[in-house]
Order: sequence, then C-alpha cells, then structure tokens
Amino acid sequence: MSQSKIGAVLIVGAGIAGIQSALDLAESGYLVHLVEESSAIGGTMPMLDKTFPTNDCSMCILSPKLVECGRHLNIRIYTNSQVVKTEGEAGNFKVTIKQKARYIDTEKCTGCGSCASVCPVKVDDEFNQGIGKRKAVFKQYSQAFPNAFAIDDKNCLFQKHGTIKGKDVCKKCVEACQAGAIDHAMQDKEIDVEVGSMILNPGFKVFDASRLVYYGYGKIKSVVTSLEFERLLSASGPFDGHLVRPFDQKEPQKIAWIQCVGSRNAKINNNYCSGVCCMYAIKEAVIAKEHSHIPVDTTIFYMDMRTHGKDFEKYYDSAKNQHGVKFIRSRIYEVNEAEDGSGDSVIRYSTEDGQILSEQYDLVVLSVGLEAGDSSKELSKILDLKVNKYGFAELEPLTGVNTSKEGIFAAGVFSGPRDIPETVMQASAAASAVASLLSEERGTLVSEKQYPPELDVAGDVIRTGVFICHCGVNIGSIVDVPAVVEYAKTLPTVVMATEKIYACSQDAQASMKALIEEYKLNRVVVSSCSPRTHEPLFQETLKEAGLNAHLFDMANIRDQCSWVHMNEPEKATEKAKDLTRLAVVRASMQQPVQPVFMPMNHDALVVGGGIAGMTSALSLAGQGYQVHLVEKDQTLGGVARRFSKGFRGEDMKAFVADLIEKVNQDPKIKIYVGTQIKDVAGFLGSFTTTLDNGEQIAHGVAVITIGGQEYQPKEYLYGQDPRIMTQLQLDEALVNNDSRVEKAQNYVFVQCVGSRCEENPYCSRTCCTKSVKLALKVKTQNPAAKVFILYRDMRTYGYFEEDYELARRSGIIFVRFSENEKPVVAKEGETLVVTVKDHVLGCPIEIEADVICLAAAIVAPADGAKLSQWFKVPLNKEGFFLEAHMKLRPVDFSTDGVFMAGLAHSPKNTEEVIAQAKAAAGRAGVALSKEMVESAGLNAFVDKRKCTACGTCEAVCSAKAVSVDMVNRVAVVNDALCKGCGACASSCRCGAINLRGCTNQQIAAMLNTF
Repeated sequence: MSQSKIGAVLIVGAGIAGIQSALDLAESGYLVHLVEESSAIGGTMPMLDKTFPTNDCSMCILSPKLVECGRHLNIRIYTNSQVVKTEGEAGNFKVTIKQKARYIDTEKCTGCGSCASVCPVKVDDEFNQGIGKRKAVFKQYSQAFPNAFAIDDKNCLFQKHGTIKGKDVCKKCVEACQAGAIDHAMQDKEIDVEVGSMILNPGFKVFDASRLVYYGYGKIKSVVTSLEFERLLSASGPFDGHLVRPFDQKEPQKIAWIQCVGSRNAKINNNYCSGVCCMYAIKEAVIAKEHSHIPVDTTIFYMDMRTHGKDFEKYYDSAKNQHGVKFIRSRIYEVNEAEDGSGDSVIRYSTEDGQILSEQYDLVVLSVGLEAGDSSKELSKILDLKVNKYGFAELEPLTGVNTSKEGIFAAGVFSGPRDIPETVMQASAAASAVASLLSEERGTLVSEKQYPPELDVAGDVIRTGVFICHCGVNIGSIVDVPAVVEYAKTLPTVVMATEKIYACSQDAQASMKALIEEYKLNRVVVSSCSPRTHEPLFQETLKEAGLNAHLFDMANIRDQCSWVHMNEPEKATEKAKDLTRLAVVRASMQQPVQPVFMPMNHDALVVGGGIAGMTSALSLAGQGYQVHLVEKDQTLGGVARRFSKGFRGEDMKAFVADLIEKVNQDPKIKIYVGTQIKDVAGFLGSFTTTLDNGEQIAHGVAVITIGGQEYQPKEYLYGQDPRIMTQLQLDEALVNNDSRVEKAQNYVFVQCVGSRCEENPYCSRTCCTKSVKLALKVKTQNPAAKVFILYRDMRTYGYFEEDYELARRSGIIFVRFSENEKPVVAKEGETLVVTVKDHVLGCPIEIEADVICLAAAIVAPADGAKLSQWFKVPLNKEGFFLEAHMKLRPVDFSTDGVFMAGLAHSPKNTEEVIAQAKAAAGRAGVALSKEMVESAGLNAFVDKRKCTACGTCEAVCSAKAVSVDMVNRVAVVNDALCKGCGACASSCRCGAINLRGCTNQQIAAMLNTF
C-alpha cells in the first residue's frame, strides 16, 4: 500500500450502486470521480416501473438522488466514458478514462429537444428495450442527468458520411439548436485522474432469451422479456404506461410469466439463481392488474418460488390471496404461436403430477436472469481481478466488498446477482471500506457549497408559484393536471402556476429557479408525490434560488389522489385541487426558519458484539472514530461462536477469533462486556447512553447490531428426543463426532420450521442453504447415509444453487410438501418415523430416521423492544428493526443518527451480515464526518403568556424534548431534541404550544377554505 495516499475515489458505474457510493463518500469528505459508460447516470433503475415489495414508483424514489448526485460539488461525472488503463497501488492509483465524444456541449445544452425533433434518423430505442424508436440525437429518459442530449455517432448521418461533394450530408440539428450546443467536430479524449481507491459497480446485462429457442423469443411477437414488460408498464415507456401488446396495441387479458429463463440452467453454464426474478415477476403480475382498464388474468409458471428477502413472503402471499395471481409449479416444454391468427402464445408444460397441458395467453413474459456484462468482464481484465466461472467478480471471503486487489472494492451485480436493497447496502459498505482506507486524507480535496445570500422577504406581498407534476402517468393519467393548474391560478397569492411532466427532474429544478427569479416568487408550492422522499430536493432548489427553504409546501397528489382514487378520476382531480389549495394557504403563512447548529460528538456506540457489531466497530475505528462496543454476554462473538464453516467453506472459528483479537487490539475501540443498556437520551451528535453498571457513554451516533435468535420449535417432537435437533445443534454434533450421529444412517431435514407460518410469516433466508450444506457434510463423512430434505420451496439463491445441484447429484433426496400437509414426526418405540406426502407419487411415504434436523427460523432479538423505546426507532410486526426506506435507506432508521445491521434487521447469511455492518458504519461515518449537526428548526415553541405548566406536553413527548420549568411555571422546548411531530401542540388545552411551519393559525386558515 502506498504511503502517499490521495483523498479521491474512482467509482465505475453510475447506477444506483455508484450513485449511493458517490453520495456517501462525497458527503464524508472525499472527491469522487464517477465514470458512466452511457450518456446518463441511473443505470437500470430508471427503466423499472415500480419496485418491490413497496410498489414505490422507481423513478420517483431515484430522481432525487440523480439530482443530488448531479448537483454535488464533490462529484465529478464522466458520461460516455470507460476506464482504459490503471497503474499504482492502494492509496495511490493513476487511472486513464477514455471519454467518447458526445458531440453536444452539456454546459450549453438546455435539453429542449429541438435537435431531436428535426433529426431524420430513427433507430431502435435501447432504453425502451427496442420497443419504439428514438432519434440519432437523443436523451435516454426525461429525468436523465446530465439534462443534455447526445449524438449517436453510429447512426448520425453526418458522423457516418460527413461531407459529400462539398455538401454536408445532414446538419439539421445544428440549425435547430438555438443554444449553439452541437459540435460535430468534438473528439474523443483521455482524462487522467489520481485516486486513492476504486469502487466498481458497472452493472449487468440481462440474459439473451433468444438463446433458448423453445421459448419462442424473437420469433413470436407476443413473447417479451421482463425488462421489456417493465417498459410497457412504465409511465415513461413507449405507451405511457398503457398496458398493450407492442405489436398490435391490443390490451392483454391473459398474461403468463415463465421463471428461470437463463438462470438455474447448467446446460448453458448459468447454474446460479439470479435472486430477483421471482419477486419482479410477482410485482409485474400485480401491477399489470392495476394498469389495465380491463380484468387481467395473470399466471406465473415456476419451479421454486424464491421470495427470501425482507417482507417478500408477505408480498407473495398478498399476490396469491388478495390480487388473484395464479402460481403453477411446472416444467415448461415449449412456447408456440397460436394457430388461430391472434398472435397469442401457447405454453406447453407439465405439472408436478405428470400431466402435460397447454394454455393460450395474449402475452408471455420471460423472467430473464442477470449476467455479467461485457464491460464488466473487460474491466476485470484491465484491473487483473479474479472472476468466477460466470464472469462475475470473485470477492475475498467474509469481506462483503473486497476484490482480489487491495484498495479496489465492488458493489452491486458486478460480484453477483442481487436486488436493489442489497445493492445499496453493498454500495455503502464499499464506501465505508474506502473511508477506512483513506481516513487520513478526508477533507483534503473537497470544496464547500456556497449559497446565494438569502432574500429578506419580511413584509413583502406574498407571491406564490405553484408547480403541478404529471409524474408521467402516475398522476397525469388519473388527475386532470391542466385543470388543477388553471384552478391554482385563481387562488389568492398565486402569481403563476404551471405543470411539469416530472417536477423532480434536473431541467424542472433549473426551470423552477428561473421562474422564482422571473416572477419574484417568495412562496413555492409543489403538488406531486411524497414529501418524505422529495421535499429536501425542492427545498435545496429554493436555497439555490436565494429563498429560505421553509417558504415552501408540498401537496401529495400521487399517493393521496391518483393512487388511492385510480378508479375515480373526477374525484381524484377535485381532491388534488383541494390539497393544492390547502398547500397554498399554508405556504402563504410560512415564515423563514433558520436551522439550529449544534456540535457533533465524534464517538460512536455499537450495541451488540457479534460479527455485525465487531465489523461495524472495526470499520468506524478504521475511519478514525472512537468506538464504544457494548455486549451483554461475557464474551464477544454472538451466535457465530457456534458456527463451524461458512457457506463458502470458511473456517468460522478462526474468523471469529481473529475478529475478536482485532477488536481487542484496536486502540480506538473500548469494549464493555457483560453489560446492558439501561437508558438512552439525546439526539444525533449528542447521545448519552447509561449502562446498567452506572457508566455513561457520550456519543454522536449509534449502530444497533444485537443479532437474532434461533426459533425454539414447538413442533415435530422437538425437545422430546435428543435425536431431533436444530441446524445449529446438528452442525455442532457433526463437528464433535457426537454419539447421536456416529452410527446414524438415515437423516431427515425438515424445512420452514417456524418460518413462512402465521406466527412468523417470512422466509428465514439461510435455512435451505444451511440444510443443503449440512446434508453434504453428512454425505462426506458417511457416503452410505441416506439423506432426505423435506421442503416447500428450495431457496438456494445466488451461487448456492450449485450446492443444491451437487446435493441432488450426491444422492440426497428432496421431497416437497405443501403448507397444508406438513410432515408428521412420530415415535414408535425407540424409532423415529417421519411421514410426508410425496409430491410426485401423490401418496404418503414413511421414513425411519436416526436423526431429524429442523430448519428452525431466525426470529427477532428479545431486546429489540427495549432498544426500540430507548432509541425511538420502529420495529415491524415480527419484531425486526424497520429501516427508513426499504430500497434506498436499508441501514438507516427514521431517527437521525441511529443505524442497524445484521440479523436484528432481518435474516441473512454471514457474508450479507458483514456487508450490512460495513454499510451501517459507512452511513454512520457520513454523519460523524460533519463538525456540526444541523436541525431544520421546525420545532415546537411556547407562548409563555398562555402556558399553565400543566405538564401534558411533557407527558406526551416521546422525544423527551419538552420539560416543565417549575420555577418559572412554563414549558420549555429543547430545540435539538424536538422532532416537530406536533403531539404537544395537539394536546395543549390552552393553545400555548405551536409548531413552526404548522401553527394552529395555519391549520385554522386551511380548514376555513372549505
């Protein structure tokens, strides 16, 4: 490693992983060079319609991050670019970036589209997966950053042919561009940058379904891929979200999904599970029903339904039981075109009981898997990285993000298939690893953003601007947006109102700033989607325009109008008018609010000393922060002390011992063992935690990593016979050559014990793989043993599919059972007998077992409820900690300054625990990197003349922000602790407490408009 480190980072790939890593590092004090191969950042996520399992609009949640990334001073974005050369070592790399000519100056281009409107060349639109056309001069999608067009030199007439007989072949775009942004003489260029580290997340490609000819893709027009179907559903797609078949615009009434297309297929060397296909198929089947104006019959053909993520099983159950999606466990033989001339497809398949059936569908969607992209493979070659046999980067064991080369980290699908939350987690984990590597160089190369002086609007006549968003068809297809705009123009204080296709896009933000200046606006109202995700974006735009960020209000006409009243457009429109009017009234009474700044305590508290806690502690210490690690047991290590091998064969005993040694030896980590938390007070930057030994710890952030528990089975005679064990117990027995397994010949593994049931309606994620690993260990130690695995769905996701195949080849017998016909364990004398209905034979079979292994669920930690109250963080119904946003903030709590990792968040394997622990440390490090904590200032305040010191406000304040000064007989609000929830104001009988930004007077004025 170089002794001369550089406080800059190269990130390759600007999808959601690259954007998350870039924002984390830029906010932590590092200069970021973000390299993207295409003409715009965003990756695959902008192509999606909704995201599972929340059904959030994909662009709605991504767009604020696009704008934030694009406007960040310490993120330099290189589009149309690739890394072509690197040299150096960790801490000091020299990288050469080749940037292809865009032929349009992004600084001059206004994104008006005049060039595209006159361009005579039409080609297949890659962003829309070839459905529809684009011009040779194009912008990928409406909200794209940069908000600039690009010229496709392979299809542009002038770039292909230039001048013929002294005349330009075509330069219509140049003539149309009033900004003078087009430069056909632009050349490719190479840019050299020096960085201390690299993060690689160049994304993936989807499997080419035409390789499997029996599915008919490319020959039958009614067969499409899942990503093509996303574009059919999307509001920004070729049919504006109107669900029709692309070749004849007929609305489909019967749609089928075929799973595992290009995944779990050893014949084509793709013997891995892509991990996301089951869930996106379920999502598409549900959303298709919502998008269509006619009833739609949706069916999913599958082998195993792999809904192994947090809340995924609930989503699956909801699709079956509430939305009427049909699920058929089957093997597909072929897809043929219907002979009736309808263009339909006919699926020929076999069911579990051996029946061969055919069924006709208007549209067939192939759930294609994820593959390593060509550019990913090329990048691995350039950097000389280890890759696996599928072309994905091979990560170092039990690191979560480390590639084979020091100082180079990976995130997202570059190292294997994963979904968006895992990708975002890994991106923050990679950023954390970089921050640990380059901690001495933090802040050495960054610039600080400067805002224009804030306009003094006190005493000015109220001038309100209203911006109504179409959000493509998310709002515009239900709500009559032009009618809402015209209505807004009639409202008091409104001097201008306009509509935006996407109010959150970069060009809309620029337009908003220009209109604020043009109309001298001093209040702004946006009627669009959720303030929870978008309010900070618009407030930042106000600050850039010189207005106080709080002279603003937002009406949520997506969630509260178009989504909940999708079948009542007229009523949705009227409600949108009402909400806009209320927002205008409230905004007109808003006053400038100045933020409150408080010093940041740079110490961190980590609660829980298992693998997650120790990993987080080491990561934070590596970033240069003092860490207090609290563990209630007398020793560190948690449940991992009971593990023998990791899922990739790692020596877990040695790994845990080494982790404990590193923690003990790190001078920045103070360890408290045999100690529990007694109380917590404070807020981001200034927490005080009291331990049960009376010691107090002052810290700025907290990371909760208290692990989970093994479910103690109440079924299958567990506890009544020592030969019936959980997975952890069998693992220990095999390692110790326990007498119970020494002579055992018949092993029966029972899956989903305490999982996927009414008590715990979720999948515990690791159990299928663990059972397969244990079964293989049994066969290794005793090849003659007979091993049975009784399962509902085998969920060996990712590369664990290889273990599943090996188990089958090794003679391990898999017997599927249904939820309603679970196995029965009985004891006949001293013999254990397991009875299960065989799914192939259709009749019960009896197995005499020497050992029965129960795949016991991972359940939420017992201490979660107490910590939830102390840190004021939420739990879900099953007792796991609830993140701020399932997709984009998977390790953050809604309470600022508190983060989570490990099994306390949800079931996961050790590698995933480590990645999440580093991610939590990375997110905590972003907060700790600030010298001051900024509070918005929207706090409660007390009118001392009215206060009677009754104490009601103090009693109802969950944040402990209000106390009663009995000397002066008045309530006092701690601005730093106050969360602005309004509980005190709504409880005050004499109206002595108000809330800035939502006063009693504002509420009364809003109600008086009805």
